[in-house]
Amino acid sequence: MNIIDIIVFLIFTVGTIVFGYLFGRKKQSSDEFTRGGGKVPGWIVGLSIFASFCSSISFLGYCSSAFMGNWNAFVFTLSILPAGLLAMWYFVPFYRSLGSISAYSYFEKRFGRWARLYASVFYLFTQICRSGAILFLLAVPMNVLMGWNIPIVVTITGLGIVLYSQKGGLKSVIWTEALQGAILVGGALICLIVLYWGMPEGPEQAIKICLEHNKFSLGSFDGSLVESTFWVCLIYGMFTNLNNFAIDQSYTQRYCAAPSLKEARKSAFWGSLLTLPVNFILFLIGSGLFAFYYINPGDLPEGIKSDFVFPYFIIHEMPVGLVGLLIASIFCAGMSTVATSVTSSGTIILTDFYSHMFPNSSDERKVTVLRVASVAIGILGIGVALCFLLVDNALDAWWALSSICSGGVLGMFLLAYLCPKAKKSHVVPGVIVGVASLILIALQTKLTDWWDIPQFVHINLSIVISTLLIFLIGFLLVQLLNRRNEKQI
Repeated sequence: MNIIDIIVFLIFTVGTIVFGYLFGRKKQSSDEFTRGGGKVPGWIVGLSIFASFCSSISFLGYCSSAFMGNWNAFVFTLSILPAGLLAMWYFVPFYRSLGSISAYSYFEKRFGRWARLYASVFYLFTQICRSGAILFLLAVPMNVLMGWNIPIVVTITGLGIVLYSQKGGLKSVIWTEALQGAILVGGALICLIVLYWGMPEGPEQAIKICLEHNKFSLGSFDGSLVESTFWVCLIYGMFTNLNNFAIDQSYTQRYCAAPSLKEARKSAFWGSLLTLPVNFILFLIGSGLFAFYYINPGDLPEGIKSDFVFPYFIIHEMPVGLVGLLIASIFCAGMSTVATSVTSSGTIILTDFYSHMFPNSSDERKVTVLRVASVAIGILGIGVALCFLLVDNALDAWWALSSICSGGVLGMFLLAYLCPKAKKSHVVPGVIVGVASLILIALQTKLTDWWDIPQFVHINLSIVISTLLIFLIGFLLVQLLNRRNEKQI
């Protein structure tokens, strides 16, 4: 790697860490740590939401998916804006009116403490897995670039992110995310221009090759629930993105960071809207990579993993200086999301666990708990990242994990939100059945090996099935039991 690229890379990556760390120089209250004092401008919060969406999972995973297959994964993106609009009109005012920074305090009010703990535990599982996937993909380009050991890069990067996130809190994370999001967009645009306009016959050649090989396909439109068809990806995206905007602590926490309802609504709108064109660019890059190596087949090492193709192109084909910028873009994209996961998880550990056990703790002690919890989550994320060395495609692995770790909590939220008469007795049976469905879907491959039972549903649909089961069973019980009570009266 050229010395100029190393300097550019260090300026952007170390600079963002220092930028975030500076927010923690002064003594902070727990309120400042968890919601930035409620004074962060809406457009900055929106940029941070966008940056969370476009992590290194997007930067490398989407490019890898388009290069290896087609644009099927882009269907997931199509559901982001509708979810953001629902959040803007319904979820943002709802969470700002709760009076609690925890997204799951509402479950305790409606169904009891067990429901809050259920949602919190599954959220923590999700964030640890998300951090692991992102940290792994952060290490990939440095392995390709410098031959650096992936576990070492994962560890150092993870600790660096933890350093500024636990020091500066949510305000630090949001402002740093906004900066990192801008770097990401700039890097993606530069790469797109260099890739397409660097083709021997210009962008038209790349598009022609991709069309000939059906690289722009959105997937099959048949009714199969086992394969990743257009419909499977769309349904998965609708439920996952609704899950993000409706009950994900990292989102709901940021709704409360804006100074007013109007500003908070802006954050949900711009955060979802910006994601569409940027993801479009990332898929274009992935398709362009296929076209480039189609006409230059000897330039790509045999047997290279799809996740490594984009970093390989950056190193060998991008001009000096831009290599460092693009690698920094990937780093920045990932750092922002990991920092969000770490901070929001620390908030949940404080509000949903520690504060319940020690309700009279001082504010200073709460800040200490937040920081210790953030470090713990970061370390666990590093451990999960090392496990990603065993998978072939990080995007597919992460989507499967996120679906399983959802716990169907969205179904419980929708039941509470849409059915005022729903009680603990109505939701518990649905939760039991929903968790059972998650276990069954996760064990599909084992069932095939043990008893030759064919796979019956795509693993990504586990969030859909568990959510629907929890909601529908609860809703039906509400209707049946209410009718029975009315007859008795």
